Amino acid sequence: MFSRTALQRAAAAPARSNLIAQQSVRAASAWSQIPQGPPDAILGITEAFKKDKHPQKINLGVGAYRDDKGKPYVLPSVYQAEQQVIHQNLDKEYAGITGVPEFTKAAALLAYGPDSTPLKEGSIAITQSISGTGALRIGGAFLQRFYPGAKTIYIPTPSWANHKAVFSDSLLEVKQYRYYNKDTIGLDFDGMVADIKNMPKGSIILLHACAHNPTGVDPTEDQWRAISDAVKEGDHFPFFDMAYQGFASGDTDKDAFALRHFVKEGHFPCLAQSFAKNMGLYGERVGAFSIVTASPEEKARVDSQIKIIVRPLYSNPPVHGARVASTILNDPALNKQWLGEVEGMATRIIKMRALLKENLEKLGSKQKWNHITDQIGMFAYTGLTAEQMSKLAEEHSVYATKDGRISVAGITSDNVGRLAESIYKITG
Repeated sequence: MFSRTALQRAAAAPARSNLIAQQSVRAASAWSQIPQGPPDAILGITEAFKKDKHPQKINLGVGAYRDDKGKPYVLPSVYQAEQQVIHQNLDKEYAGITGVPEFTKAAALLAYGPDSTPLKEGSIAITQSISGTGALRIGGAFLQRFYPGAKTIYIPTPSWANHKAVFSDSLLEVKQYRYYNKDTIGLDFDGMVADIKNMPKGSIILLHACAHNPTGVDPTEDQWRAISDAVKEGDHFPFFDMAYQGFASGDTDKDAFALRHFVKEGHFPCLAQSFAKNMGLYGERVGAFSIVTASPEEKARVDSQIKIIVRPLYSNPPVHGARVASTILNDPALNKQWLGEVEGMATRIIKMRALLKENLEKLGSKQKWNHITDQIGMFAYTGLTAEQMSKLAEEHSVYATKDGRISVAGITSDNVGRLAESIYKITG
């Protein structure tokens, strides 16, 4: 004989079963058609590196600065600025839509320089952004809505992997122009200029201001002048991405040459800035987006539309990192200290390039490695093939992307010799 509880449980079982079935159907119908996304290339490298048990394994895939011991590095000026911010006991209220004003004003000064005519005239619209990626996204949305020309943006071949995704999601058509020459492991200057001249009139062109990512190949100042002329001839719109100001050469003014030259030549570019690399504020996501306009009145209208774009994206940018960056940029003593630290980071990168080339030559390598020292910035294109990069990982526990790009920041005084030996063994 069944108890009342057992009977109730038995009666409820079909209902529970139906409910579970209905929930399963709903879940399946909602998500069953979603395809599996491809794995992130850098994440895959990091995972393989972590699993490797080799005591002298080397990770050259990371896109962040490391000190000569291979450890994450927080700039002393950042520590000091952060302490100043904390001791002010500031509130945590929202910033305005365009961010912390003291930061954006200083960011524009750093980028465009104290002699900038548009800066003096008050005709540069600027907003704080979620680092450089956020700046690119705001710029893409603005151009898609308001640029009077074709909604096509040309990016270099190759370019930072996220450029295509950011601009495609901004509903811009993404096309490419020649930039890197595999045969010379250098700049395809003639191809680049020819492609610029063949673009439809009034096209949008993305330019890396310095330390081209991923190749480390930059135009010379004379080449930048010629590029500016070609852009002007085609009535194209230049969009600069400047993620490494100061980090490339160690000189913030030198690294801003291309942007400032274009402005002097009468272009009205827009700019994406990042303070991730040159201040080591990776996780703070500090950046800025700016546009050079023709007048303060035009700037006011552009600024109003930037606010309209930002509002539904994230409403207000975070304040802490911007306050730290602002303190560094506006405090004369801290600013001087920071510039010295940036130069120190750049110098270490340049030294590692020289040591790698020197070690390869000492080993008797038959290949030419001048491109290692000719390139600049955090990344270098080695010229190694995908097959050779696989051998580096599988046989020598040296990890980097399959296209031959290495993060020079991952090279140290302790591992540069083993790295050179590993490259030598697979190249001869």
